[in-house]
Amino acid sequence: MSNVAYKYRMYPNAIQQQFFMKSFGCCRKIWNLMLSDIHSDLKRGVSYSIRTPASYKAAYPYLKEVDSLALANVQMNLKEALSRYRNKKSKFPNFKSRNKSRFSYTTNSQKGSVHIKDSFIKLPKIGYVKIVVHRSVPDDYILKSATVSMERDGSFYVSVLYEYERSILCKTLVKGLGLDYSSSHLYVDSNGNMGKPEKAYRKYERKLGFEQHKLSRKVKGSHNYEKQRLRVAKCHRHICNVRNDSLHKESTKIANSYDFVCVESLNMRTLANKGFRNGKATLDNGYGRFLSMLEYKLDNRGKILVRIDKFYPSSQLCHVCGYKNPEVKDLKIRKWTCPCCNTYHDRDINAAKNILNEGIRLMNM
Repeated sequence: MSNVAYKYRMYPNAIQQQFFMKSFGCCRKIWNLMLSDIHSDLKRGVSYSIRTPASYKAAYPYLKEVDSLALANVQMNLKEALSRYRNKKSKFPNFKSRNKSRFSYTTNSQKGSVHIKDSFIKLPKIGYVKIVVHRSVPDDYILKSATVSMERDGSFYVSVLYEYERSILCKTLVKGLGLDYSSSHLYVDSNGNMGKPEKAYRKYERKLGFEQHKLSRKVKGSHNYEKQRLRVAKCHRHICNVRNDSLHKESTKIANSYDFVCVESLNMRTLANKGFRNGKATLDNGYGRFLSMLEYKLDNRGKILVRIDKFYPSSQLCHVCGYKNPEVKDLKIRKWTCPCCNTYHDRDINAAKNILNEGIRLMNM
């Protein structure tokens, strides 16, 4: 069995918005209460145990007003966080702040307690909430849970998780593509084609700066400050939506056209540092998110994404004869001629072809 999630925009009324905000706060409260008790046990030198959410309802009666399954999922999330800490996969869990933590809660579907009907979704304790169903769900998918979230601009979303029986595709991988990261074009492929990034931040940078400048002139905590903060948040959300739309179109186009795609495992945070002087362009491209989209879309189609080592010298090698030219380490050299076979190379296209060849070699091992 496999899982897939669909995210829909919600339009709750005032009462429903109040219920959601109360649920976010109660989930955050339960997390902090359970974590506080764990800290107390550790200070006393005894083995800690995670109390159930029901044990706190007597001291905090308002916890009874929200969905009990939402609180139970907080307990499961804390158990998972502690398990990752014990396995040295993450740090010890932190307390959640209202200003910094994400506004969300998750509820499970039990006997149809969560279901979508027409343009509404039914949720426990609140009933039907209006949503925009932009894509349909196959009839054989089983609804498992729903996660309600609120963005900083005040917009609400629900992510619905489905379980389905996945048929294993025995697809012959014939048509492949190599992608080399490009700061100016998002990517350059082995066929010489270049990506078309939206450059969303560059496009709306002036407007965002204007709104942020107005925010800096407001008195923090005032009503006008909050209204202007929402304008800044909406501008950020619009930039994010424009970028994601562009990345979805690019990744879908590649996933539909090729059987396997070969890429380098790059550390985008390192590429965005001040030493390369292209941090704004690198972060605006969203190449890491692009690869994540491309990977799951290829996987859904029975195709694969091959990642090669980031230290593989794709730019220095001649894809024709294999000669290694150390002079190409200089990023200013964009075109060069191979001294061995006299092949004229474009730096990015040559690197993409080498990435494709290395990916094929790894697949055949």
